[in-house]
Amino acid sequence: MTTVRTPAGWPVTEEEARAVQDTLRERVVLDEPGPSPGTGRVTGVDVAYDDERDVVAAAAVVLDAATLDVVAESTAVGRISFPYVPGLQAFRELPTVLAALEALPCEPGLVVCDGYGLAHPRRFGLAGHLGVLTGLPAIGVAKNPFTFTYDEPAAPRGSTSPLLSGPEEVGRALRTRDGVKPVFVSVGHRVSLDNACAHTLALTPAYRLPETTRRADALCRRALREAAPALTRE
Repeated sequence: MTTVRTPAGWPVTEEEARAVQDTLRERVVLDEPGPSPGTGRVTGVDVAYDDERDVVAAAAVVLDAATLDVVAESTAVGRISFPYVPGLQAFRELPTVLAALEALPCEPGLVVCDGYGLAHPRRFGLAGHLGVLTGLPAIGVAKNPFTFTYDEPAAPRGSTSPLLSGPEEVGRALRTRDGVKPVFVSVGHRVSLDNACAHTLALTPAYRLPETTRRADALCRRALREAAPALTRE
């Protein structure tokens, strides 16, 4: 497990964070298809918080995209690096997520975030931010539609409907299980929306949420339980 300190020069105000978003958003690549689903590696990242102790834990879990077997995993813990502000969540998570990715013994391949990419009020959620900083293809698969609207997809698995901000499609509601609430897929960096949905279906053979998210969620929660008492004593 890696222990993380907040990087020097990290934004401390909302204005500073939004300025960083404005600069980095211009570097998002939206015209690449990304890796083919079911090939190479795919990595889930997730975080867990202990706000009372001011601790955040991140996990990165690499799966073989064809078999969904775990190839590698890593964790990182540190202090929460930014206050909670809607739309600026990435600034709370990125130092530990980046550290967890850097600690992996292999290339991550496609990165799947438990959150948003283009489906973000400023069109730059965690998946976009992480993709730009690492250069990796990245997508967001979220549990809810945030502030956006959608029509219910048809009941069968694989059905989709546009996730909309007014007339603009910022992602898709995707049914990963027959008759079960959809997930909300958006591109982050270097992946098309069609391919992002195909990857999500490939990662959900048995459950609503991708295996990448399920495994990273369990791992970061365990890391938080193990690390929080020690960090509190520092």
